[in-house]
Amino acid sequence: MKKILLFLLLTVTANSFAQLAKDKLPKPGIISGKVIDNTTKEALPYVNIIIRDTENKVLTGGITDDNGIFKIKDIPRGSSLVEIQFIGYKTITKKINITSKKKSIALGTISLIEDATTLDEVVVRAETSTVVQKVDRKVINVGKDLTSAGTTASELLNNVQSVSVDSQTGNISLRGNENVRVLVDGKPTNMSAAQMLKQIPSSSIKSIELITNPSAKYNPEGMSGIINIILNKNANMGFNGSINTGVTTGHYTRFNGSTNMNYKTGKVNFFGNYGFNTGDNLNYGDIIRPENNNRQNFRGVNENTSHLAKIGADIYINDKNTLSFYTTQNWFINGGTSRARVFENNVATSDAPNTQKIDGTSSAYNLNYKIDFDKEGHNLEFETTFSNSDSPENSINQDLINPNTKLLNYENSIKNDRDNTLINIDYTNPISEKGKLEVGLEYRVNNTENINVTDQEEYTYLRDTNGEIVYDVNGNPQITGTERIGNSSFNYDRKIYSGYVNYGHNFGKVTMQLGARLEQYSIEGNFNLENETPANVTDDIFSVYPSAFFTYNPSDKNQFQFSYSKRVDRPGIGQVNPIRQWSTPLITSIGNKDLNPQFTDSYEINYTRKIKNGSLTFGTFYREISDNISRVTYKDPTDPNEVRQILSFANFDDTSSYGLEFSANYKVNNWWRLNSSMDFYSQKQFGTADLSDPNSQRIEVTNQTFNARVSNNFTATKNLRFQLFAMYRGPGEDIQWKVKEMWMINAGASLNVLKGKGTIGFRVNDIFSGMKFGFTSTRPYTQNGQFNWESHSANLSFNYRFGSGKNKAKQRRQRDDNEKQNSGGF
Repeated sequence: MKKILLFLLLTVTANSFAQLAKDKLPKPGIISGKVIDNTTKEALPYVNIIIRDTENKVLTGGITDDNGIFKIKDIPRGSSLVEIQFIGYKTITKKINITSKKKSIALGTISLIEDATTLDEVVVRAETSTVVQKVDRKVINVGKDLTSAGTTASELLNNVQSVSVDSQTGNISLRGNENVRVLVDGKPTNMSAAQMLKQIPSSSIKSIELITNPSAKYNPEGMSGIINIILNKNANMGFNGSINTGVTTGHYTRFNGSTNMNYKTGKVNFFGNYGFNTGDNLNYGDIIRPENNNRQNFRGVNENTSHLAKIGADIYINDKNTLSFYTTQNWFINGGTSRARVFENNVATSDAPNTQKIDGTSSAYNLNYKIDFDKEGHNLEFETTFSNSDSPENSINQDLINPNTKLLNYENSIKNDRDNTLINIDYTNPISEKGKLEVGLEYRVNNTENINVTDQEEYTYLRDTNGEIVYDVNGNPQITGTERIGNSSFNYDRKIYSGYVNYGHNFGKVTMQLGARLEQYSIEGNFNLENETPANVTDDIFSVYPSAFFTYNPSDKNQFQFSYSKRVDRPGIGQVNPIRQWSTPLITSIGNKDLNPQFTDSYEINYTRKIKNGSLTFGTFYREISDNISRVTYKDPTDPNEVRQILSFANFDDTSSYGLEFSANYKVNNWWRLNSSMDFYSQKQFGTADLSDPNSQRIEVTNQTFNARVSNNFTATKNLRFQLFAMYRGPGEDIQWKVKEMWMINAGASLNVLKGKGTIGFRVNDIFSGMKFGFTSTRPYTQNGQFNWESHSANLSFNYRFGSGKNKAKQRRQRDDNEKQNSGGF
């Protein structure tokens, strides 16, 4: 809203200047002065100086130059008001009186004080990330402290409050739950979240939105909520841009770079950014089963090269009509090499190297058209998005000790195509002075096609008189000769028709918003494995998802929020695909085609307190979950030696969870700024430990976890700053696993160079190597293990900013379309 008001203000100012040019009355007055930052004492260029008459009509105005100096002429005789305005600072108003004897007035040096309530609006890339609590979401404006924490979105998110990223699998969780929906610029992607996060350079990210309890205007998928990643899009006058480069070194060296550019002239704003990252990551680990002296050793090198580009334009047709479009293009190569070894009584029984390569592309195309009617806030918006991805995969799987075991020696050639279509129509009408109505329709189609060709030789298993496979003394199946197995394919299509209605009303200090979303959801999946009966998955569900939000503002410094929403987590392709997805000598991953959706009733209470130098937020949440989906392992029923495991998913009994959260954004003094957060959550889980055994005992487990993060930014001199970051993730537990705690300490520094246009950054991550994934289990086997990755690393970066001059010192951050309304909505 501030951006809209500023745009209108500048328009009114321009019109006023034109009128003043025609005014023949004498205008003898001149004022002059200098504007500086009250804290740093630095001059502030391009600050707005506005002259108004006593009736608040704009008379004239101007801006400060590079040295913060202004001189404004042609001020009429009489009393006037001088407003010094700059986004992110408190406005100063001064009275002046131009007379025949006093035609020139020197205002001297004017110091502007930062406004803590608008810090999220201020800079291109602040030194420290700021956290802003809005009506239905928490916004983390990404600063240099987060971008230097990692080279990709996956590494950056691991440093964001309430968010965790599994460094082994890339799976993302919010408040300890992996059932979270990840969006980019408010739109779903056609790649898995784990894969997508590795493609986005951290320097291309403007902000992260945590929407833990979305309203009916949002898609209801994601039990723990939505994480929305907003990519950079500037809208500054003239030509502006920045270049970012960096190198990270651990066991291997990785490179990243990006550029963000914007050109705005007249009624058109062109924008674009490009990001690149490449390099290898080492990961290794062990799983030990002491009962049979069995040890599995894993070592792999993940290879990643990614190019990400976003190009688009905003066309301001007139005051009432705006057309926007953009496209994102992603080219990537993923894969690497890995090796799994199995030892029994210190004797190697399996040595299985694997090579994998994914050479893929993904694209998204977005068109948005918005009509603003005469009444303020009354608008109609149409948006359509189409995206597709093509990620063919080739892999070679071997076992050097057991070369005749066909289940472990094969090559895969996989075709994997996905496309998504999304169409939205949203209508907003302030039907009264205190009421607002929102209605909308949405149509979504997701199509996936997968073909897996395995070049195994033709053979059949030797079977006994009962039809059971015959194994040799080493547990390998006996093969006779002429049946080909292994080829598979599937199609998985989803269609969702939905509509929503929201009504908001203001009752003085209380604001209410009630809404409901109606959805018709249907899927059709066909899974085919050669020489086996095809598996079909169908579902057709109609659901209503209500939501309610209440905000109470007893004063400017205090805000209370209560919210409720109903959510759903629908099984993904990987969770329902009954065809083998990957395997190691002792573990095979398959989906569960009988998996049901899980539904969640989510309740939240938040309190935000603005204090002198920042803000504090306290929150608590409670969830009721039905048909809880969770990952499981159980004994492979086809293995006579009972050492192989199946890794899959299952529905567990209804459960509940609750949690507490605290976050603080505080300026301790002029040289120390602090951001911190803590959260505690608890969840009960009911189920059986071994799905392969129908008589397995029912188990109840309560998982309680504590997490904490603190980020410190220290200003040593005008151009030199230091950062210190610490994180602790407490131990966790579910039906089958107990996970050990992890912790990390990072330290870094940044130096402004080239007259403030450039910044050199240096950072050391996980100084004491505390980020290790350790676990123990007694179900279905007694086992323990630990996995490690390149968390201990050093990063060197350089950022250079350039522009035509408008707002180059403190460029105005423009929100994307999906941030324009308090109730959100993409």
